[in-house]
Amino acid sequence: MSNDLLLETEDLVKVFGTFRALDGLNLQVHAGEMVGLVGPDGAGKTTTMRLLCGVLEPTSGHIRVAGFDVPRQVERAREHIGYLAQRFALYGDLTINENLEFFGKVFGIPDAERKARSQELLNFAGLQKFANRRAIALSGGMQKKLGLATALVHRPDVLLLDEPTGGVDPVARQEFWHLLVGLLRGGSAVLVSTPYMDEAMRFNRVIFMNKGRVLTEGTPRELMSRLDGRILELAAEPQMAAHPIAAADPDVQDVHAFGDRLHLRVREAAGPLARLPGAVAAAGLHLTHLHPVAPTLEDVFMYLLEQ
Repeated sequence: MSNDLLLETEDLVKVFGTFRALDGLNLQVHAGEMVGLVGPDGAGKTTTMRLLCGVLEPTSGHIRVAGFDVPRQVERAREHIGYLAQRFALYGDLTINENLEFFGKVFGIPDAERKARSQELLNFAGLQKFANRRAIALSGGMQKKLGLATALVHRPDVLLLDEPTGGVDPVARQEFWHLLVGLLRGGSAVLVSTPYMDEAMRFNRVIFMNKGRVLTEGTPRELMSRLDGRILELAAEPQMAAHPIAAADPDVQDVHAFGDRLHLRVREAAGPLARLPGAVAAAGLHLTHLHPVAPTLEDVFMYLLEQ
């Protein structure tokens, strides 16, 4: 393992009975890098996170965290891991301060250093004004921030975040991502799982997963370049009536709703651009616009699922 390679798996497999939850994951995350595991429920994201922090044992394959083998050296590895679970997992009856104090003691941080670190994390997460509020009384976004703060109390090299923005409002999501960017500047290796395609644009690298398997990986720009020139956006009234018309075009390979518009994946754009306005008008629909657009990661993911 190179000095800056802090998280690595080789052919990682997890089987529950006859169900193959994870099927041959190869993963590398370096210092100062944020990698995203992106996919729907059942893709294997949470299973991966639990394997990496030693909650589950792999059926086969290898895991190394900060140079330590998991599960063989799991206690040493955990000294370098900060883990934020998908669901709220702190002590609701304790205040923010008391949760930070508790986790600082769990990791054996001396008293003076623990108090200074707690204050540093309160400032970092913007929780100073709420330090004496019980965790159960916090909003969803503030609970996520507190979870991140407790995961950082021992200054881990590797941060594992399992769907950290699930169930929080858009403003809290934005604030949470700003906190993560600050961690990358400090050299942390961050692995994040998310079902949200819009969040995938924030990662240095994206790993698309489905049903326990990796579909592909790369930078967001690399992944989107696969469909350059092959996505058209169609807006018409009523939208759903335009769906079968677009799908019937011989050069349209796929149609899916994208907000109040349709995204069409095409073999080539010229034919549909020429034919579809007449086809839509002939059906008595009003065409608002039809033009090429840059592909999104959601377009890429839908394409990969079909492949």
